[in-house]
Amino acid sequence: MRSGFATLVGRPNVGKSTLLNRILGQKVSITSPVAQTTRNQVRGVLTRPGAQIVFVDTPGIHKPRSLLGSRLNDRATDALGGVDLTVFVVDATAPVGRGDRFVAALVPAETICVVNKVDATGRRAVLEQLQAAAGVADFLEYFPVSARTGEGVADLVDAIEARMPEGPLLYPQDMVTDVPEAFWVAELVREQLLAVTHEEVPHSIACRVTEWEWPRIRCEILVERDSQKGIVIGRGGEVLKEVGTNVRAQLPPGAFLELFVKVDRNWQSRPKALERLGY
Repeated sequence: MRSGFATLVGRPNVGKSTLLNRILGQKVSITSPVAQTTRNQVRGVLTRPGAQIVFVDTPGIHKPRSLLGSRLNDRATDALGGVDLTVFVVDATAPVGRGDRFVAALVPAETICVVNKVDATGRRAVLEQLQAAAGVADFLEYFPVSARTGEGVADLVDAIEARMPEGPLLYPQDMVTDVPEAFWVAELVREQLLAVTHEEVPHSIACRVTEWEWPRIRCEILVERDSQKGIVIGRGGEVLKEVGTNVRAQLPPGAFLELFVKVDRNWQSRPKALERLGY
């Protein structure tokens, strides 16, 4: 039996969460084109005959502009310690730049490199990106993949499994993630808000479940300014209505979801506000 931990790291928006969801065959981490969508370490468990791999999805490492940004970077770098393998992810459609080099300088020796989004570019560009990634650090192996289509993912997972040490099951066989239900619902609400409001208020939104008495769930949405509150609610409440409908479609039948919007000024930069939200 092989078992161990593999951490996914990279700069924002390279597709780490989409890759994790593809590997597991189900959604355990929210995704969005908006950078820094992932704000917490999310563990996904893949159990196969003779092996169990615990993947750790992390926030994209970036140049922080707020206390929240600094704490997200800390979450990501903390996940590099005590794992059996690091998976460094770069974007096949964007030049390998300073951000990638900065992250590559943080990873341990036991690291493989994944060039993601190969479906969105040509074969020649992928080869050039693999060469560029090789110039960043001396990685153990290199894998071109598409988290969106699944191309190359099976070979990647086989290679990760082969590098796991011998060991017992770390989680029950039927467990896919250790994300608490309340946290997951709050994340689904934030994901849909990012999708519906687009780029108007992405980083100013935080969500938390404040009441859970199944089937009734109360979720609080925090913004930093009164103008953002209007955007999140929408004309006649249309934005909240769309978000609620989209989230309920992903919950068990009968769920009753209540959404409330509250202004919490400059929550991204206030330590107590961040701690209250779990950041």
